[in-house]
Amino acid sequence: MPQLDTSTWFITILSTIITLFIIMQLKISSHQYYTNPEPKTTKTTKSLTPWETKWTKIYSPLSLPQR
Repeated sequence: MPQLDTSTWFITILSTIITLFIIMQLKISSHQYYTNPEPKTTKTTKSLTPWETKWTKIYSPLSLPQR
């Protein structure tokens, strides 16, 4: 049974790691990031509904008189 030649493994593994590192760096550097994000201003519109002008009371079942 012949011996497995491992003399080229070091350079193969090293070149693979370097290549993957370079590819990942190129992928990361190609992203566009926003430099200064600004908060979006939203205008709230006040809609007048009938129940806003009246006083309303919400009765919880525990505060009702017992029968």
